[in-house]
Amino acid sequence: MSDVEVRPTPKEEFDGDEGWSRVTDERELRGVEVVRDDQFGDWPWIVTIWVADFIRTDPLERELFHGIETALLGVPDVTKVAHDDRTTWIVAGTPSGEALVRAASAVVDDVVERARGLL
Repeated sequence: MSDVEVRPTPKEEFDGDEGWSRVTDERELRGVEVVRDDQFGDWPWIVTIWVADFIRTDPLERELFHGIETALLGVPDVTKVAHDDRTTWIVAGTPSGEALVRAASAVVDDVVERARGLL
């Protein structure tokens, strides 16, 4: 996933302790944002996948949701992952925010061409 550009999110663009985002001109399709907020206790990380808002039919929805969960669980120091709502997953553990963005971006890239017509 070396072609994915990831940057720390400027503090004024998120609420929390740390933020990371994928740099893309196609936010609705390829956007991935991660925020760490220690006030959430055991689930400090929130991962937002923008395209998840538009993918609402199987098998593509199931592939995306399962893929995101599997990819996030594969990031070092992640202990648990849960699908929180339509576009967000919560993550427990002490992973790197950049690594979470890269892992989720790989899954998004696998489905993005099939999702393009859903916008």
